[in-house]
Amino acid sequence: MMPPVAPVDGQGPETVTPPAVSVCLEVLAKRADFLRAAQARRQGTPAFLLQARRRRPEEPGGTAIRVGFTCSKKVGNAVARNRAKRRLREAARLILPQHGRAGWDYVLVGRRDDTANRDFQLLLGDLVRALAQVHGKDR
Repeated sequence: MMPPVAPVDGQGPETVTPPAVSVCLEVLAKRADFLRAAQARRQGTPAFLLQARRRRPEEPGGTAIRVGFTCSKKVGNAVARNRAKRRLREAARLILPQHGRAGWDYVLVGRRDDTANRDFQLLLGDLVRALAQVHGKDR
């Protein structure tokens, strides 16, 4: 379903081109995918823990970048966990299309207080560095 488009310069919505949409990341939903990522590569940062694994060619998901997010109750109540996950989702949306690799699964695990309170630009930098570390081992 397309969101409504406002008319531009007196033109109707049917003649206006829709805005560019960013690369869509597939979201991990099955517990088995999270468990497989937990057994693979890890890279800690001040704001979160990144778990990454390369999928085998016969696994579902093809060459898409898949990402999952998790925050345990240690992060805080539901409000704090949801805020932390929203920040992680936005960071992944901005960074993974450029720095992630096709055919990989990534899981971002939130940390108590740090994920929700860290400056967002620093959080983005943490994700870029963590991806470089994880992929630097892949030679």
